[in-house]
Amino acid sequence: MLLASRAEDLAADGEYAAMLAFSGLRPDQLRRLRLEAGPLPDLDLDALSGILVGGSPFDASTPPEDKSATQQRVEKEMSALLDQVVARDFPFLGACYGVGTLGVHQGGVIDREHAEPISAVRITLTPEGRADPLLAEVPDSFDAFVGHKEACRVLPPSATLLASSPTCPVQMFRVRRNLYATQFHPELDVAGISTRIRVYRDYGYFDPAEADLVLAGVRDADVWAPPRVLAAFVRRYARD
Repeated sequence: MLLASRAEDLAADGEYAAMLAFSGLRPDQLRRLRLEAGPLPDLDLDALSGILVGGSPFDASTPPEDKSATQQRVEKEMSALLDQVVARDFPFLGACYGVGTLGVHQGGVIDREHAEPISAVRITLTPEGRADPLLAEVPDSFDAFVGHKEACRVLPPSATLLASSPTCPVQMFRVRRNLYATQFHPELDVAGISTRIRVYRDYGYFDPAEADLVLAGVRDADVWAPPRVLAAFVRRYARD
């Protein structure tokens, strides 16, 4: 199950296509729910192999009074779902927005101290990350796409740090054995992030007048490793 919350169809459909392409799943194997479009229905976790959470324009650190009614509803629904998911140690992989949702739920501090501009950054595994099965097929250091206004400054007490970067100390963590969150995007290649730069040029991630410079900055990035994390999650947990 992919839980998405992008209201822009081009970005939302691109995210779903990328999740399919890099996970190895077929469309009949990956159901998508767009949380911004309506209430989250009750999910039968016994009928699912795992949950993927995509990125989002929602920021967990936005003051409550500035959050839209839609964001407040999505956050309430995600928190209730995570109550079940964490209790069951149910397979979960949240990309970017996953850090905000799982991090807040588990008592981490999410704020704007370690924001990163849209770019490719060098991710380095911790010793715990090196030993984690989801990271078995990536090197100790690799490049990945990021672009976020907030990040996890204080790791949740229940979490194990798996990866970091020079400008963002928490790039990936695990809760219990089967719940993961990444600040970097395991589903993005150059084409995918280029689409998002165009879609979100007026969302405050960069000066809209510098969109061409941002696009040029990601054009030659070599981000072959991050999709292996997504593929490893599916191989580990997917069942017929």
